[in-house]
Amino acid sequence: MEAVKVEGFGPDSGVEDLGRCVDEISTTVSRLEQRVNDVEQFYLTTDNMELTITKSASAFKEKVKEKQLTGLEKQQQEASQREAAALKRMQELMRQFATILRQITQHKWAHPFMHPVDVEGLGLHDYYEIVQKPMDFGTIKSKMEAKDGTGYKNVREIYSDVRLVFKNAMKYNDERHDVHIMAKTLLEKFEEKWLQLLPKVAEEEKRQAEEEAKAELDVKLAQEAVHANMAKELSNELCEVDLQLEKLRQIVIQKCRKMSTEEKKKLGTALTRLSPEDLGKALEIVAENNPGFQPTAQEVDLDIDAQSELTLWRLKVFVQDKLKLAGKCSEAVVCNNINNNENTIKSNSKRRREISDALTKNAIKRNRKLSPNS
Repeated sequence: MEAVKVEGFGPDSGVEDLGRCVDEISTTVSRLEQRVNDVEQFYLTTDNMELTITKSASAFKEKVKEKQLTGLEKQQQEASQREAAALKRMQELMRQFATILRQITQHKWAHPFMHPVDVEGLGLHDYYEIVQKPMDFGTIKSKMEAKDGTGYKNVREIYSDVRLVFKNAMKYNDERHDVHIMAKTLLEKFEEKWLQLLPKVAEEEKRQAEEEAKAELDVKLAQEAVHANMAKELSNELCEVDLQLEKLRQIVIQKCRKMSTEEKKKLGTALTRLSPEDLGKALEIVAENNPGFQPTAQEVDLDIDAQSELTLWRLKVFVQDKLKLAGKCSEAVVCNNINNNENTIKSNSKRRREISDALTKNAIKRNRKLSPNS
């Protein structure tokens, strides 16, 4: 934080200098508030591994990144090493699985399952209605050998597709059909061999889950450590701002002229014109510099003469603002009432004219009926 220096301001400092100092402190406080919000947001979003930082806090984000860099680089290196080791172990499991698959595909009954079913050639018009996801060993082999990132990620995926090959054949063909019998037989042989490999697969899956959990915990702990340091720094910076504000306050006190007796009387009278809510806020201002004063007591005895000059001037500014605002509201209410009254008068006048015109017309009609010349 760029500290706001107030040491250079003395009792003779101009209002412009003091105003500039207040502006600088306000800007600093606003920046600190944003950083405090960001730290709080981190602790509120405990389910997220990444801190969400607003655009306005880009400087804070860069600071966090700088502090995290060393620890994260180390964690990234360790993560890369773990991933490489896990990939090597998984590749070994896939190699062992490939041996099982080769034994199954070399069986004399495996030929119907080596390529996609020729649906049109065999006239199997309802095939896709029964089989939602076709699968064959040729497709499995191509996916196992893929180098473009579309291949299998683990043994479980291959196992699932191999079972699908046989399950599809058994689902489409009647249980007395040769293909159904062949598929069922090969599936049983495959499951027997899979059970021999399964303990190794389960062990590897458990190991990977533990490593991932540990990696996530390490990241979270590293982020918490960084933001704990950030919180500590923010606390120190906020304390520094408090000290600067106190120095500025003392300067302002020295610059305040003494309020005259007449001004104090006017202030006391003006306080009685405040709304209950605003009066409560005014009493809180008094309590800030008078620890023994109880603003919330049932009966409050406010001695204007006993208050400090700073408190008196703060009260005067506060009262003036509130009464000015209340005056504007009253003017608006009066104007609104006048307008409403004018509208009512106009409406009543119009109604009276309408009634008068109607009575006149009726009188003329009656006179015409009574006239001997009609």
